[in-house]
Amino acid sequence: MRAGEPLRGGGRAFSRREALLIGLGASASLLLAGCTPAGRPPATSAVIPPIGPRESVTLTYWSWLEGLQDVCDIWNARNPRVQVRTAWIPGGTVGGYSKLHAALAAGGGPDIAQIEMLNLPEFILQGSLVDLAQYGAHDVSDRYDQAIWSQVQFLDGVYGIPQDSGPVGFYYRADRLEAVGAEPPRTWDEWAQIAKAIREDDADSYLECVPSADGTPFISYCQQAGARWFEPQGDEWLVSMTDDATLSVARFFDRAIDDDLVDTRFDVFSPAWFAAAADGRIAAATAASWADRTIEGVRDGAGKWRVAPMQTWGDRGFGSSYLGGSTAAVMTSSAHPQEAFDFVTWMTTDPEAIDAQIEHCGIGWSTSRDHIGTSREKPSEFFSGQEYNREVFLPAASEQNTDWVWPPIMVRTLAMVADAFRAKLSAGVPLVDSIAAAERRTVQAFRDAGLDARRRS
Repeated sequence: MRAGEPLRGGGRAFSRREALLIGLGASASLLLAGCTPAGRPPATSAVIPPIGPRESVTLTYWSWLEGLQDVCDIWNARNPRVQVRTAWIPGGTVGGYSKLHAALAAGGGPDIAQIEMLNLPEFILQGSLVDLAQYGAHDVSDRYDQAIWSQVQFLDGVYGIPQDSGPVGFYYRADRLEAVGAEPPRTWDEWAQIAKAIREDDADSYLECVPSADGTPFISYCQQAGARWFEPQGDEWLVSMTDDATLSVARFFDRAIDDDLVDTRFDVFSPAWFAAAADGRIAAATAASWADRTIEGVRDGAGKWRVAPMQTWGDRGFGSSYLGGSTAAVMTSSAHPQEAFDFVTWMTTDPEAIDAQIEHCGIGWSTSRDHIGTSREKPSEFFSGQEYNREVFLPAASEQNTDWVWPPIMVRTLAMVADAFRAKLSAGVPLVDSIAAAERRTVQAFRDAGLDARRRS
């Protein structure tokens, strides 16, 4: 595609201005800042009326959540005229999205699909998602955490219902920190001091691991520091991956890796990580709320682990960040978007549905403003009797960088950041240099997609 050619979606061409602005996760704040575009993306399908009183329908829902049918069956028992059947697909970037794209291209596809928030703009750009504002989404927006709701809203359109998120905290073995006289770190500088103390206490031990081929944690840390990599302005995207916040984070991890303060031999939550965590050779993990179930798999870990708020970047940035988060999006392949919308709203706000997702699917942090999950309101035996969901993750969900915007080419940017860590670990290339190179490549990725972009001067 040549720069300047229109992008197609839902049978209609998006103008350049419309396409440029797709992916505004924080559209409300941008509008307040005066970045109101002349146009807006069109609805990807005409409004389809609901089924009649004597009609019935079966909806299909593609998701990578095991046990989701058990949740749907609660709805099915209450709604005999609108039944929901699930089909398991691999996690999005490991095959699920490819299957979904292929089905849509062939004229098929499900009624509902689980799509990660960072991937949502790409599907909007392709015209694959129904604008749920046409079916009442604005009327239910106050039921959701507003920082998360901003990630599915584009101007006055809503292109998915938030299903779960991942506010970040600090999981740690209390005995390992106590052994070096440390409390949970309040800042990343304190984190580095504890990491050094653990290395000095035991040459075989580390505080944490650094992923060797996953750029999402680094991006999460940059978000927390106050970075804003992408900003739509006028008719173009401004790309700013070398701002002060990002370079500060990159320099921090350059030092941590160079000083051997982090384990780079294996990834977090790998089999080797579990073995090291069980032996006390790994003492902590900065991870999302959904990691609690994973950490509960550490052998003989009950009563040894606790959770603290995420360490901050001192007097800059935010109290926490997000790792992960997905939506239940209604696809343009659906002949029954009203019924699909009604179901996904129930699934993400009804207390029984939320509890069932936690029990059967291990769903991430609830996006509902009113219910975090009955089981998450209780003390945890594994985590030393701590009520960590209320103490740590409930406030963390409101301490987010709401100015962060996911662009339509985020998947390619994510791969570039992962390449930066590979280069650091395999060849010693400084992260500050690799991130600068990733910024240049990201600008080109925008242009390759037919979107105008430039580095912020």
